[in-house]
Amino acid sequence: MDTCFRCPTPEINKTMRAFLKNYRQSPRKVRLVAGLIRGKNVEEAIAELDFLAKRAGFPIKKLLLSAVANAKQTGIEKENLFIKELRVDKGITMKRMMPAAMGTGHRINKRTSHLNLVLGEKVMAVKKSNKRTVLEK
Repeated sequence: MDTCFRCPTPEINKTMRAFLKNYRQSPRKVRLVAGLIRGKNVEEAIAELDFLAKRAGFPIKKLLLSAVANAKQTGIEKENLFIKELRVDKGITMKRMMPAAMGTGHRINKRTSHLNLVLGEKVMAVKKSNKRTVLEK
């Protein structure tokens, strides 16, 4: 059976995914942390999340370690991984009421976030040397 040359094979495009749904913090606040580690090596991202003074740092680190564990199950080394995509989408918004003056009420929105983490594998390119070999006659 022939395979299509345009179709990617699983060995070439290996990506590991991990999700966190309905995290109870505003997406606007979580995106601040996500922007810091997007595109970095896994080791650098974990080190940066350890010392970050933001509440979203711990759940994102936990999600990252989960994605690394998923990658190890497929046989990929931790040193070759980088954060290919870290998307923070808005989740459900819980509506609450807070009493206000003269018997009225103001609405309080309690926002949630959905996190989608994709790890990619770095492929080391082989360097070609510029030296020409001379054949002896």
